[in-house]
Amino acid sequence: MSAFLLDRLQRPVSALPEPPQPGDDPLSGDDTQLFLYLCYELHYRGLPGVDEGWEWEPTLLAARSRAEREFMASIREVAGPPVEPESCVTDELWALTTGHGGPSLSRYMAEHGTLEQFREFATHRSAYQLKEADPHSWAIPRLDGRAKSALVEIQNDEYGAGRPGHSHAQLFANTMAALDLDASYGALLDRIPGPTLATVNLISFFGLHRRWRGALVGHLSAFEMTSVEPMARYAAATRRLGLPAGAARFYDVHVAADAHHQEVAATSLAGGLAAAEPELAADILFGARALMAVEARFTEQLLGAWTAGRSSLLPLP
Repeated sequence: MSAFLLDRLQRPVSALPEPPQPGDDPLSGDDTQLFLYLCYELHYRGLPGVDEGWEWEPTLLAARSRAEREFMASIREVAGPPVEPESCVTDELWALTTGHGGPSLSRYMAEHGTLEQFREFATHRSAYQLKEADPHSWAIPRLDGRAKSALVEIQNDEYGAGRPGHSHAQLFANTMAALDLDASYGALLDRIPGPTLATVNLISFFGLHRRWRGALVGHLSAFEMTSVEPMARYAAATRRLGLPAGAARFYDVHVAADAHHQEVAATSLAGGLAAAEPELAADILFGARALMAVEARFTEQLLGAWTAGRSSLLPLP
């Protein structure tokens, strides 16, 4: 963890994290998203200098709940509310994930991205990738039958099938090392702006609320169904930029794994949950749309900054 965050987190716990101030954008504001990210991190690996008892402190949970309500209201504005499917969930997921347009960050990186831009991109993604799969694993005890088996199959691959050093989080850390970035957990958090943190906070929110298990499944399903081509492009970018061979492995592994995962996610995970709990069908599709909405903002943030000739990261403290 950076010296900047250590200084903030080692104040009296009752004052940290500070709730976002009025007027901050609940969807992409730096204050709101950092507040939520730090609150959620208490459920993952904790925070330096913060007593672990604060994970379930009622006053902190109340402040987090207020921020979450505003966050989800904004997600509904950009993604639309949960709506019952007109056909089977699997078919609608395929239509949703193959019919979207907009700028492509992966295509830009493959064709035009500079080494410094790839380093920035990896810094952004470190907020999630260094704990890849963990947020979606909250769904395991909340599912049953076919959907649970499908999720465990996907997560087993994400964690490297039990082989030390093969988890996708570790492979991403290796990519960061090849880019000469600090790959220790949370080290670059103070450079990451709100729109990026929102992409991670969305998964944590769905994962930590059992009521949103359907949205969590929809999020992961869409995640896997839209992964193969972008991951291939990022792998191509590492080679075009002349990075060490190990830098591409994280992306190459995803190309191979997600070609299988996308079918498992669409048919057995999302389709299996919709068959077992039809009342969750609308939430499954909402989770997929929410993923695509926050990822679109993430893409706009990076490409907009680079087009303007500036960094996409927060300034050094």
